[in-house]
Amino acid sequence: MAVQTVASTTDSAAGTSVDLGPAAALSCRECGHRVPLGPVFACEECFGPLEIAYDFSAYDTEELRKRIEAGPANIWRYAPLLPVPADVATKPNLNPGWTKLVKADNLARELGVDAGKLFVKDDSGNPTHSFKDRVVAQALEAARAFGFTTLSCSSTGNLAGAVGAAAARAGFRSCVFIPHDLEQGKVVMAAVYGGELVGIEGNYDDVNRFCSELIGDPAGEGWGFVNVNLRPYYAEGSKTLAYEICEQLGWQLPDQIVVPIASGSQLTKIDKGLQELIKLGLVEDRPYKIFGAQAEGCSPVSTAYKAGHDVVRPQKPNTIAKSLAIGNPADGPYVLDIARRTGGAVEDVTDEQVVDAIKLLARTEGIFAETAGGVTVGVTRKLLESGALDPSLTTVVLNTGDGLKTLDAVAGTGLTATIRPSLDSFREAGLA
Repeated sequence: MAVQTVASTTDSAAGTSVDLGPAAALSCRECGHRVPLGPVFACEECFGPLEIAYDFSAYDTEELRKRIEAGPANIWRYAPLLPVPADVATKPNLNPGWTKLVKADNLARELGVDAGKLFVKDDSGNPTHSFKDRVVAQALEAARAFGFTTLSCSSTGNLAGAVGAAAARAGFRSCVFIPHDLEQGKVVMAAVYGGELVGIEGNYDDVNRFCSELIGDPAGEGWGFVNVNLRPYYAEGSKTLAYEICEQLGWQLPDQIVVPIASGSQLTKIDKGLQELIKLGLVEDRPYKIFGAQAEGCSPVSTAYKAGHDVVRPQKPNTIAKSLAIGNPADGPYVLDIARRTGGAVEDVTDEQVVDAIKLLARTEGIFAETAGGVTVGVTRKLLESGALDPSLTTVVLNTGDGLKTLDAVAGTGLTATIRPSLDSFREAGLA
């Protein structure tokens, strides 16, 4: 049986026909109400979040597996499972994904994990050196379909750079909004692509509120905000992390996976991706646990989890892990549901532990993680020490960005010694 192709769907908001491949509709995560594909993100019935719904009933498992394995070495190998047209790989896009899954035996020895059981999914290898390239690539295809001319976002840094780069490649205008006090490295990496970069006085939640207002204003007409009115499509990019991990493990589910939490969308979509692979028969259906990781200075989901609450109370961020510093995470309640359903947990670490973990990963595996990666490695160590993580099971830890973006976090790291250009000086320094 051939892989199914779903016909184009009419966009109720714009009244135009769009081709987003296998995507069938938008479905409310709360009440299940469905609407046609369009640039909308909230349910008109209950105001719950909308997400992409698919019809995978006609897929043949083995033919789908062969098609994926024969695909390009980027996220478009999974085009049959994503809201993109069939010819997506021929369009100007950054083509992110298929990043390394590193077998981290050196780190495993340090943490007390059995040999061959610990892996780091290193997503710093994407075009702008963070996982955000995945989600922006998805949003860009939706922006094309809906006729937007400007690509925009609210961002804690990495997303701003990913949007700027993707827009430059695709020939879109970009205008992105960030907190005014981001790390300078991220500011430069977002500005270099030539788009407009606007600092907002306040934290990420203030930036996000402003962007929501701009969408409803005539000044925002023709703008595709990747993480607001294009959010249902954007969020699907995170599923590709789950797809890649399982394919790179030989079409096996990991037993345990540790995911950083900002808005919480990445964790929820990784779970969605794993569930889809199970339903499609591409992996064996067996239990897995998902663990969420936060920095103590912005840990609303971790706080709710530990207190046994279902409601996530907002916090004012105060942490060096600025890429995770979302005090009011939209997907927080869903993260709690997934952690509890899978038998995982949500944990947090201090800024000092984040820095220690960045150095540990660099020293053991040669991977220089940004602060979000320090959070996941630090939380992994803490979960192992508490017994929440089983050291005998296959465990995948996510590093979502490059440490060159957050140099300030390890600014005290430097020269071992300064010597004269002579062997005597070398020996005097105790380096021989």
